Amino acid sequence: MPKDKLTIPDFMRLKKEGRKITMLTAYDYPTALMVEEAGLDMILVGDSLGMTVLGLESTIPVTMEDMLHHTKAVTRAVRNTFVVADLPFMAYNISREQAIANCGILIKEGGADAVKLEGGNPWVVETVRAVVEAGIPVMAHLGLTPQTATQLGGYRVQGKDSDDARRITGQAEALAEAGAFSLVLECVPASLGAEITKALLIPTIGIGAGPDCDGQVLVFHDLVGLFEKFVPKFVKRYANVREIIVHAMAEYAEEVRTGAFPDAQHSFK
Repeated sequence: MPKDKLTIPDFMRLKKEGRKITMLTAYDYPTALMVEEAGLDMILVGDSLGMTVLGLESTIPVTMEDMLHHTKAVTRAVRNTFVVADLPFMAYNISREQAIANCGILIKEGGADAVKLEGGNPWVVETVRAVVEAGIPVMAHLGLTPQTATQLGGYRVQGKDSDDARRITGQAEALAEAGAFSLVLECVPASLGAEITKALLIPTIGIGAGPDCDGQVLVFHDLVGLFEKFVPKFVKRYANVREIIVHAMAEYAEEVRTGAFPDAQHSFK
């Protein structure tokens, strides 16, 4: 059921209370309407739309224009769901001024409540600090960061050895200190997800990071079975909507070919 939109202090409170935060991606108006009706806490307008909506091979080609277009569609639909918009590759990597400007576009023109930036190296940490100081809420993202997957050795679990786990933990602490209000942890061992969640005062949102994170996020198309190209190990499918849609389309086509549709009931006199 729809509820009042949560705020950043509310997310901090939920972490303290132990109430899990629910998040799902949405990239368009009708999907966002359904997410709000289902009563989730947060929507991520993710650059994953590059693959799920635009048919690209990765998130790398996604542009600011793409993100702004889809963010506007989502925010038109919702009143009571907190919306986070992704900064696409190279939209915050050139300068702090560029980062602040593009984050501002997603907030001011797109209507998002916050933005999300990938990475945790010192340059990204200071960029997060600058964006937060400019008055824009930032959700950080560590572990598997798809925009830099090539540097990480591909789409694989991160933090499996002790050195890498320490690196991710240190980055998480630095991002929280820089002012990030929450942290997405993607594709890390469940034990590392639990350790970082315990160490941070800000909430963690897991995607393939185990059950002990403060919340969870999934890609809508994965959850309902609309995306068939690949299914990550961490995805649980709650429906197979694609099969139902394809069947409905095929039934429509057959009725048109045979003359069964439109009939008198679906025609004007």
